Amino acid sequence: MSKLSLKITLAGRTYPLTVNEGEDEKILKAAEDINRAIKLLQENYAVKDMQDLLAMTALQLATKGANAPVQTNQQNELDNVELSLEMLLEDLNKL
Repeated sequence: MSKLSLKITLAGRTYPLTVNEGEDEKILKAAEDINRAIKLLQENYAVKDMQDLLAMTALQLATKGANAPVQTNQQNELDNVELSLEMLLEDLNKL
């Protein structure tokens, strides 16, 4: 897989990155989401320091992302239960 060089801007600072081909859109979208979250925090709170804004944004995104695996695990559990019920129903129909 080939590598791509990107320059992303977060909180007014530019960072060079090397990413795998195909990951560039995901990285650019993440940077856009981070910058949008920083802007919202700036507009709603009296915080001026970019490091504080980045820390607050990181906390928001980390807690938002922490819920996703739980939802995925719950969906996997529901899928397993559904499969078990279908197998049980098949067994009952054989009787």
